[in-house]
Amino acid sequence: MHLIAAAQMVSTADKAHNLDVATRLVRQAASLGAHLVGLPENFSWMGPEPERPSAAEGLDGPTLSRMAELARGTKTTLLAGSILEEGAPGGRLYNTSVLFGPDGARLAVYRKMHLFDVDVGDGATYQESAAVAPGTEVVAADTVVGRLGMSVCYDLRFPELYRRLSKDGATLLAVPAAFTMMTGKDHWEVLLRARAIENQAYVLAPAQGGRHSAQRLTYGHAMVVDPWGLVTARASEGEGLAIAPVDPELQTRIRRNLPCLAHRRLD
Repeated sequence: MHLIAAAQMVSTADKAHNLDVATRLVRQAASLGAHLVGLPENFSWMGPEPERPSAAEGLDGPTLSRMAELARGTKTTLLAGSILEEGAPGGRLYNTSVLFGPDGARLAVYRKMHLFDVDVGDGATYQESAAVAPGTEVVAADTVVGRLGMSVCYDLRFPELYRRLSKDGATLLAVPAAFTMMTGKDHWEVLLRARAIENQAYVLAPAQGGRHSAQRLTYGHAMVVDPWGLVTARASEGEGLAIAPVDPELQTRIRRNLPCLAHRRLD
């Protein structure tokens, strides 16, 4: 049985500080026995939208190089929740999640497919697609704790993606996020538990949780959900960790006794 950890952060426009916090949380999780640690969406930078281009990096840039070294140094599988990746068409960026193995090798790269263009009703309007281009590939990768299906934040509202990941053999679904307070308080846990139940999979949900600026407040409540849909670990607000075991025997038993995945019809 392996332990997985969902980190919770309150990232700002101070990239150096954010990376120090991420490093501390990953090391703390590793010291508690976690084999896989997930960081939230935008873990390295959450600042004013006009400054996004200056915060972007490549896959071999300093942020992800540091995360690779951190994975290697702690001997953990590390999900670098997401960064702003330069190089998308039309001068835009990608919202990119990267998975590293315990040897520091890059295992997978996923670019967020569903972009947050909404008016959430709290006086704030978001237009992620103004600066970010959507990814086009569904991505899963084998890890020490099982096959991990990758997604980012707003992807959570689109169950078809997780069905694709499930069909590709995913036993663990990663959802690094930065849900707004308005949407998170009503939808975050419900959606995570729904994706776990539908796919009889573990869900690892690192989160941003707190006040980032006068204009930005995120919901937090990073958590781990088991394949029965039970929340097995949860953070509240502010920096922290949600750590819980992954039990392959429990997952096998649930899938055998309630064989929904085998019963699905796609015709």
